[in-house]
Amino acid sequence: MFTAPTQHGTARRLTLAATAAAVLLLLTAGPAAAHVEVESDKAQALAENVEISFDAEAESDTAGIAAVRVILPKGIAPGDVTYGEGPTGWKFTAADDGYTIKGPALKAGVNAEYSVVVRQLPDVKELAFKSLQTYSDGKIDRWIELDESSEQPAPVLKLKAAAPGAKVVSPSPSETASESPSPTASASPTPTAEATETSASPAAEAASDDGGMSAGAWIGIGAAVVVVAGAAFYVVRRRSGNQE
Repeated sequence: MFTAPTQHGTARRLTLAATAAAVLLLLTAGPAAAHVEVESDKAQALAENVEISFDAEAESDTAGIAAVRVILPKGIAPGDVTYGEGPTGWKFTAADDGYTIKGPALKAGVNAEYSVVVRQLPDVKELAFKSLQTYSDGKIDRWIELDESSEQPAPVLKLKAAAPGAKVVSPSPSETASESPSPTASASPTPTAEATETSASPAAEAASDDGGMSAGAWIGIGAAVVVVAGAAFYVVRRRSGNQE
């Protein structure tokens, strides 16, 4: 014998459906698509004088990128990297483990595109350039994870096998000198850019990061969840009124 669904059962099913829809929305939204891209026309092991281009995508809707700090992969010494091109007014500063480029903040939504020239690439299959981009409001995007499927992957440059006969060039004078840095090697950075970046440990970076989601994305997801829940409540009330 057929039994009509009770009001309680209908409400429960609608609530479960609303919850499932909200969860699905959160899962499909995922992290922001922003990241740092890296490419080179001479991406080959042991290649010399290689220009590498980077594109740090803007994630904030309210602040512009003001600095990009890069931790160089093993096999590339900071002394073997020179500045290529970049945003107007930005300057290049070498560090013990990489380099920083910074200058006047770009407009919100504008990517930071720049290039560097590497004296010689190491004999490896790929190079990961961990990058931290700082915005004018102090927010930092940390693209440092070595797992490419993670929410914050470091930009990775895939290399072709070395050309036949290619050899490792002798260390540059600057690389030898970097083993015993002079007092002037670490120029005082600005508090909002390098100071914040260099003092942050990997654990602190993970704890303070927002998961790659922009504020606008979270607001949109929250609004969608409220709409779904409100619709479910309205349907329950309407069905209850009809049954009365």
